[in-house]
Amino acid sequence: MRIRYFLALLGVLVLAACTNSEKEPARIYAESNGNINNLQIVMSNDLWEGRVGEAVRSVFAAPVDGLPQDEPMYNMNQIPPSAFSGFAKYNRTFVQFSQSDSTYVRYANNPYAKPQLGVFVGAPDKEGLINTLNEKSEDILAAIKATEIAEKQRRINKSLMSTAPLQEKMGVNMMIPTAYRVAKEEDNFLWIRKDIRTGSLNIIVYEVGLDAIDPNGEVINNIIKLRDSIGGDNVTVDEGGRFITEEAYAPFIFESEIDGKFAYETKGTWEVRDKWMAGPFVNYAIRDEANNRYLIVEGFTFAPSIDKRDYQFELEAILKSLKFENKS
Repeated sequence: MRIRYFLALLGVLVLAACTNSEKEPARIYAESNGNINNLQIVMSNDLWEGRVGEAVRSVFAAPVDGLPQDEPMYNMNQIPPSAFSGFAKYNRTFVQFSQSDSTYVRYANNPYAKPQLGVFVGAPDKEGLINTLNEKSEDILAAIKATEIAEKQRRINKSLMSTAPLQEKMGVNMMIPTAYRVAKEEDNFLWIRKDIRTGSLNIIVYEVGLDAIDPNGEVINNIIKLRDSIGGDNVTVDEGGRFITEEAYAPFIFESEIDGKFAYETKGTWEVRDKWMAGPFVNYAIRDEANNRYLIVEGFTFAPSIDKRDYQFELEAILKSLKFENKS
């Protein structure tokens, strides 16, 4: 009996070994490189220096919505296809343009490294490349933005602060780095901030009833009113003055989604009335019907005299990590 058992077990092991040997070996990826919001453009120097390059710059270097000064969506680095090899192929996010027999836009996850997004754009001639880019620009930008947000969240997730107050008071959680701290905690209001060399990054969270925003009315006015009342009452400024939405410029508003729930996304600039203080904000009013409320989460930056794009991007990545603890 023991011999039969041993022979049967040996047969199973041999079969398993043969089966495993027939499988393709696991692919080993190089680690990608590249800063957040840096984009590698792969195209010939001739295309880059002409109308195709102009079209590329108009799409990927367009000003970011809601910032007080113009800053490009992406910092771009162009290299010709002949140089796109070795270490250069490990850039985390790239868009490659080629003249080809067919017209296409293709997306590839981890084509040469990991994590990595490659976007391949082809057309028979220069005019076709320009038209294809313009027609598909929203989809391409959305794919790149999602990749950048995911990468920022991956980096943030390495060291997180305790978000117990958020969970206890608001029933939600977010990935917030340990460099942040709770600056103010009330029953219906939380202010979380991080000090930077020239100012601070700030997150505020509060809730209002579903009737506070009328989807059939002036949504943007409702959101501004909430910011100026609740935010103005709770965001105190050492220098005095009141924290409000900047009156000179109308904010941008979009429809969005956070953790599967509908949200209004508002981007604009804030100011402190009668003081020389201002900066950008991004605000999400998340419709939480299960709890008969809008949950408002906002990130705003105070960083005078320096670029603010990457600071706001960090705040946006944090806010988009929000999860409802008891989602229904």
